[in-house]
Amino acid sequence: MQQRKVVIVGAGAVGATYCYALAQSGLADEIVLTDKNEDLMKGQVLDLVHGQPFFPTVAIRTGSIDDCTDAQLVVITAGAAQKPGETRLQLIKKNAEITGNIAEAVAKSGCKGIMLIVSNPVDILTYVALKRSGWDKGRVIGSGTVLDSSRFRHLLSKHCDVDVHNVHAYILGEHGDSEFAAWSMTNIAGINIDEYCPVCGKCSDWKLERKEIEQQVRDSAYHIINYKGSTQFAVGLALVRITGAILRSQDSILSVSTLVESDFGITDVCLSVPCVVSDSGIKRIIESPLSPEELKSMANSADILRKAIVSI
Repeated sequence: MQQRKVVIVGAGAVGATYCYALAQSGLADEIVLTDKNEDLMKGQVLDLVHGQPFFPTVAIRTGSIDDCTDAQLVVITAGAAQKPGETRLQLIKKNAEITGNIAEAVAKSGCKGIMLIVSNPVDILTYVALKRSGWDKGRVIGSGTVLDSSRFRHLLSKHCDVDVHNVHAYILGEHGDSEFAAWSMTNIAGINIDEYCPVCGKCSDWKLERKEIEQQVRDSAYHIINYKGSTQFAVGLALVRITGAILRSQDSILSVSTLVESDFGITDVCLSVPCVVSDSGIKRIIESPLSPEELKSMANSADILRKAIVSI
């Protein structure tokens, strides 16, 4: 039986939290944590393995890039952290070289699995990793707006006073300031949000409330970073969701970042669009029928990211 092996590159807050959540999920048979800071890497693994009696059987150990050779999934969380007041795009020059070098090393290891980019700015780093690895575009995935979409669903759940599991909604475009809510795709228990809210009795000014909710999603990371320095818990769980789609070949539709070459009128840029994710990576893009305003927002995100790519 093929072992479900996951290699995590980067043992910082996000990498370690993802490892912790992944260990409890039962998805992986083996988790390898690697980092240039050997003491941090060893300390995180030692702390994690002491909890093995309390979660499903899984091997957790330290390792190196060489462990990527037979990995089904390589998750790259390494890079400089976003500081208070700093945008994701300001991280570009710091992290492009780090991610590019790691992607090359993963490719040289002979890995036949999937590469999942998490470090920010994730869309640009996904593009860099794709080009530097030389892999097919479907095998290099950015975590994209899976987390943002979760934040969106949480806020809609609170606003509408319904279980979050009955809220279906996506944030698309850049994982950053130009991201946008795909309201035309948003529904509660199959009822389009614009049809649901006028009859729910909780909306006083739905157009204004829509703008406020969307802005709260954009500002979420900044608030958390200002409060405690970094985000880690929700992104760790979002990564477990993506991991499950890959390791279990689920054909899940997730708003991950991928190279878009013709869909939505966009070319040669990585950003978040609805994608079918499975064991081979991204099987296809779902070109959802967005409104004209949403298509303009998508094009705006693409322009911003394309200019940032040119800058490096």
